[in-house]
Amino acid sequence: MRRHRNGEVLDSENDNPPSSDGSDIILGLDGGTTSTVCVCMAMPPSSRGGVPDPLPVLARAVSGCSNHNSVGETAARETLEQVMAEALLKSGSNRSSVRAVCLAVSGVNHPTDQQRILAWLKEMFPSHVKLFVQNDAVAALASGTLGKLHGCVLIAGTGTIAYGFTEDGREARAAGAGPVLGDWGSGYGIAAQALTAVVRAYDGRGPQTMLTQSILQSLRLFSADELIGWTYADPSWARIAALVPVVVSCAEAGDQVANKILQDSVQELAASVKAVVQRLSLSGEDGKGCFPLVMVGGVLEANKRWDVGKEVLNYVLKDYLGFILLDQRWSLLLGPHCWHGISTCENLKNNVYRT
Repeated sequence: MRRHRNGEVLDSENDNPPSSDGSDIILGLDGGTTSTVCVCMAMPPSSRGGVPDPLPVLARAVSGCSNHNSVGETAARETLEQVMAEALLKSGSNRSSVRAVCLAVSGVNHPTDQQRILAWLKEMFPSHVKLFVQNDAVAALASGTLGKLHGCVLIAGTGTIAYGFTEDGREARAAGAGPVLGDWGSGYGIAAQALTAVVRAYDGRGPQTMLTQSILQSLRLFSADELIGWTYADPSWARIAALVPVVVSCAEAGDQVANKILQDSVQELAASVKAVVQRLSLSGEDGKGCFPLVMVGGVLEANKRWDVGKEVLNYVLKDYLGFILLDQRWSLLLGPHCWHGISTCENLKNNVYRT
């Protein structure tokens, strides 16, 4: 695995000898704004016999952000190369054993994004390796439905996106445009509004709020005017979004400003789901039809008294009673889901490059 950094090339996994049994492996990656996970799995001998449950997981590696819109192309590529090299090294395998790479990454919003990442992968692996690149929302939906692309998925972590497919292949998305264009309801959006509220309160342009003391204490700062330097010293999306638990705690303690931030975020997230459902008519013409709904992300999984995910569901229920909520604890990279993701990608011939 080559990793370009400061002009050097890293080929650490090539120290591993080829597998003695000639076994083929799959690399599955879940690339987000906060972290990137790669697992190395043994490829099933034949997909015709069904998917083994569980698929043998040979190794797992974790690295940082691989969203090129957040950290830039160079850093995103280095993250992908590093995490794959680490997974291969841990598994005792090397590139010669890889038969397929399935990468689901945030920031893939256009065919040009797809082609850019595919070009990186083509430089890393031999030409016979099958390469699949999709937005992480597509993989999230496929994992929740065990490979069937039908329904709607809502991701709300550092960023947010709603994505949906009809059974005949039509697709639609809402949000997912990044913080500048308004990923309201995301972790970044919630935390950014909280920081803004603190500055407004400090200036006298907004109401006083518990967020001031709580955020300053969390960041080990002494004054609200120090937030300016802290924010712009490293404005990475994940760093800002890490303040969400502070906002939730303040809302639970009765702070009206924090509560309004979360209420507004709930409405934004629900609006994203409704937009996708409506555009694709997932609930039928009468709005009572059934469709799968997958919900994923740290913002939705707070497990506290102020439960963002539960509130989003309550808003969706006002218009659509027929959704079927699937387990939120999905992972493209666990059990048979990686294989489901690859099988799904093979069917998206118009949207996925395949070698």
